[in-house]
Amino acid sequence: MDRRLSIAVVDDEDSVRVALRRLCHAYGMGASAFASVEQLFVALDGMTFDCLVLDAHMPGYGGVDAQAWLRECGISIPAVIITGRDDDELRSRSRAVGAYACLSKPIVADVLFGAIRSAVRAGPPEAIAGTADLDESTVSR
Repeated sequence: MDRRLSIAVVDDEDSVRVALRRLCHAYGMGASAFASVEQLFVALDGMTFDCLVLDAHMPGYGGVDAQAWLRECGISIPAVIITGRDDDELRSRSRAVGAYACLSKPIVADVLFGAIRSAVRAGPPEAIAGTADLDESTVSR
């Protein structure tokens, strides 16, 4: 990938947003951080992103809900779901809405950025719906 990727980080925890934004910059990616899905939706009116990193559990819309809404609106942006409460149902729901991977916190940086790069290479969610169970052990690094 020759150009700098633009990543949207959405997490209601300030410390997580700051850390992930800084990590994106350290990995050579641009990043914008949002405290809620609603803030992301407003930003999408004038900004474009190559990939979304969405916290699964936030007040209001969670990451899986956000990805589902975006797909329903015809907005195709590759996404990686992150969660502190990992379970099989969440992984299944994440796949069903086209998320490339569902990763558990604490996030391993190389795994996250491998998932982001792989998600961007894979393309829009419609192209990856129904993929195999992708998690920390299956994402290329």
